[in-house]
Amino acid sequence: MAEKKSKFWPRFWTVVGFGILFGVIVGIISTTIWLFGIIIFRKPLKEAFGDLIGTNEGIVATVDDTNNGGRTDEEQEIEEMLLNNHAKDDIAEIEQNVTDIDADTTLTVEEVAEKCMSSVVSINVVGEYTYYGITQEGQSAGSGFIVGMDDEKLLIATNYHVVADELSVSVQFVDGESAEASVQGKKVSMDLAVLSVNIADIKPETLNAITVAELGDSDSLKVGQQVVAIGNALGYGQSVTTGVVSALNREVLVESGETGYFIQTDAAINPGNSGGALIDMNGKVIGINSNKLGGTTVEGIGYAIPISDARDIIEKLMDLEELVELPEDQQSYFGISGADVGSNLVTASGVKIPRGVYVAGVVPGASADVAGIMKGDIITEFEGNSIVSMDELKEYLAAYPGGSTVNITIKRYEDGQYNQYDISVKLQYKIDNMQN
Repeated sequence: MAEKKSKFWPRFWTVVGFGILFGVIVGIISTTIWLFGIIIFRKPLKEAFGDLIGTNEGIVATVDDTNNGGRTDEEQEIEEMLLNNHAKDDIAEIEQNVTDIDADTTLTVEEVAEKCMSSVVSINVVGEYTYYGITQEGQSAGSGFIVGMDDEKLLIATNYHVVADELSVSVQFVDGESAEASVQGKKVSMDLAVLSVNIADIKPETLNAITVAELGDSDSLKVGQQVVAIGNALGYGQSVTTGVVSALNREVLVESGETGYFIQTDAAINPGNSGGALIDMNGKVIGINSNKLGGTTVEGIGYAIPISDARDIIEKLMDLEELVELPEDQQSYFGISGADVGSNLVTASGVKIPRGVYVAGVVPGASADVAGIMKGDIITEFEGNSIVSMDELKEYLAAYPGGSTVNITIKRYEDGQYNQYDISVKLQYKIDNMQN
């Protein structure tokens, strides 16, 4: 008789197998749902409980809730001290980061304009201009920016060529008010000038509206850095253009016949912008715009004098004292005959002649002769301030007493070029030479 097989065990193992399989599937599904839940609700949970998650206070609160976790009071005190020290370190690091951010904060173009337009002025000049050999009176426009202010004077930096032929100069401030200005000092070779305005001539409301420009560091500029140009474009009043630093240390032949190195930018520099400010995105002046440097010859190319090169010269011009004529018996004597050298003059070989006073003759034994100044030299500076006419030289001689030792800068034509020499000159008394 055949033995009957039991059906219980195969069925049992089948059920067990299905149970295990079902458990694995449920586990996978649950885990997947949990992970998706964490991902989906992570942000809302963080916003709702962010004040408690990941903070020292949350950790301390958890410790308190667990009745110190079985630790002694001394252990708890040590832990809290460590937590507090970490918190202080974190705060110190955050404060340092905030300080670093504040130091390098960049502004929008709108914010730069709002911050800096109060320090930029429009310059209006009435001067004598020569066209086709005919000299006549005319008007021109330029720009400048405020570099200093005290109880007596407001000082404004600009390009020299803006005021080169001035008969009178006035400046217009951000609020539309105007005041008369005079040339405080100039450096023709750098195309720089400083104007002064008497504080008494400026309305109190205008004084409240204007600010002194903050000078930056042009040596730290990088190609591609965004910049803003503010100036009196076309004489229509203040306007703003923006662009980038296209090149640095661009070599350009300037009007004085010398080679200079400038910031090149694609920010529009139009007639009237000369002397205005080129500003970085921290609101600091990093260049002095100049339309005279060929900015209109090619579209998208403008130039600016680097402020790091101009700063020391501007400060020296700001410190120049007003010339006061002395009594005739105290005035000095130089001992030359001379003629004015205007702009745009060249030698027969095409070499640019520096602007200044041409020495047509030297009196034997006089101050100039003793110092080594010769016929044909061109006097360009007296005590660091550019001289462009015999009248200016006479004003200095009338303001400096006989016996003074002064520094005179000359340009001398040698080997097909003009070389510069700084000469120390002891001035004689004018009255002594009048009696001879």
